[in-house]
Amino acid sequence: MPNSPAPSPHELPPDHPFGLHHLPYGAVSRTGAGGPDIRLAVRVGDHALDLALAAHGTPWAEVLAGPTLNALLDLEPQSWADLRSWLQRTLSDPQDHAGLAQHLTPVEELTLHLPVRVADYVDFYASEHHATNVGRIFRPDGAALTPNWKHLPIGYHGRSSTVVVSGTEVVRPCGQRKAPADPTPTFGPSVRLDIEAELAFVVGGGTALGSRVPVEHADEHLFGVALFNDWSARDIQAWEYVPLGPFLGKSFASSMAGWITPMAALDAARVPLPVQDPEPLAYLRGDGSSLYGLDLTMEVRINGTVVSRPPYRTMYWSPVQMLAHLTVNGARLSSGDLFASGTTSGPDRDSSGSLLELTWSGAEPLRLDDGTTRTFLEDGDTVTITATAPGPDGAVVRLAEVAGTVAPATC
Repeated sequence: MPNSPAPSPHELPPDHPFGLHHLPYGAVSRTGAGGPDIRLAVRVGDHALDLALAAHGTPWAEVLAGPTLNALLDLEPQSWADLRSWLQRTLSDPQDHAGLAQHLTPVEELTLHLPVRVADYVDFYASEHHATNVGRIFRPDGAALTPNWKHLPIGYHGRSSTVVVSGTEVVRPCGQRKAPADPTPTFGPSVRLDIEAELAFVVGGGTALGSRVPVEHADEHLFGVALFNDWSARDIQAWEYVPLGPFLGKSFASSMAGWITPMAALDAARVPLPVQDPEPLAYLRGDGSSLYGLDLTMEVRINGTVVSRPPYRTMYWSPVQMLAHLTVNGARLSSGDLFASGTTSGPDRDSSGSLLELTWSGAEPLRLDDGTTRTFLEDGDTVTITATAPGPDGAVVRLAEVAGTVAPATC
């Protein structure tokens, strides 16, 4: 990245949400450059530090050469911790500012790229409130939760090649759909395009096929988190999902924030899980000391109107339980694997993380600030998801936003 004068990082206010207590990682290039020279960076306030240049001569220089974080993810967790400590120590030292300033660029001058080469992608269904709402919508005369829901973290294997970085346009998908009153299925653009406000977890460190990761060691594979929008075509999904589950209604696009927040930045945000009753099987609980939730509060906007504030702290399953369950059958992990939480929804309607719930399957339209209403997304709509979490000593961690605009279908 080109040189750019910047204020000294050590002079950042201690409560800056992208301060030295946060330091999220990303992959960036200079906006408007002739070709994408993608560089790994760490965000420091409103600037990005070129990691390859800043870490020249250090043990991390080679793995930070980019253009993705996968080589760093291959290292041991202690190396992640040592790099973070070195960055915090170096950035807080006024004597090092002169050397670092030449490697800082304002974030508004940069284009974000997907920071990891996604190996595999799995999406879970970890919110009891979301699962209950969906059950009530689709099974009004039956049990809201399926019998297995509180015994295991339910998930589906998604499509890694359609995970895109925040800001990428999302083309309205085409497919088969059949409403209950329709005599036969039809083909065309989805008319029930939805959002899912989620948290994605970035995995580091591979495992051998046939091995398992217990909950006590799952944290050793969790590098960081990023806000995530698992766009969903509810009409396509409803027709295809019996008996095998989501497929084309989910696989057309999933948007991921461009900056990955290290798990270490969320130490102060760890909270106890909700009571899990019935008690999960032994492989999902360990001795109980490894289980935790995260105290994040999301905010979902459509065209600038806040439509929901989902609280992640209400999620039923811990990220370490999701990872343990993902591998319990011997499935291998690869650096760059991604798993998402599923829709984050709280106990109230205005804390739901999908339009399916917010409009109760379209029966109760939302009114936006411009006076228009929505049941599901229209072409041109922009969805933005943000989140904050408590940081150390009263500071705030602001996760990087994930945003996307709906483009018209091409079918």
